[in-house]
Amino acid sequence: MPRYEYRCRTCGTTFEVSRPMAESSAPADCPSGHDDTVKLLSAVAVGGTSSAPAAGGGGGGGGCCGGGCCG
Repeated sequence: MPRYEYRCRTCGTTFEVSRPMAESSAPADCPSGHDDTVKLLSAVAVGGTSSAPAAGGGGGGGGCCGGGCCG
């Protein structure tokens, strides 16, 4: 089940709530009992493998730093 991060506007506490995606935009109460909260945007971490070469791998050509614009 996804976890969503919220911040309480009253006391400044940041907290997480696990809930189904269908309820992702539903309000969440602060653990201290306040109801003035806002859902924060979270960075998504995705694991796995890729066949693409890593950036800066010395492949030459293309991109800003692969060619001529970086000094």
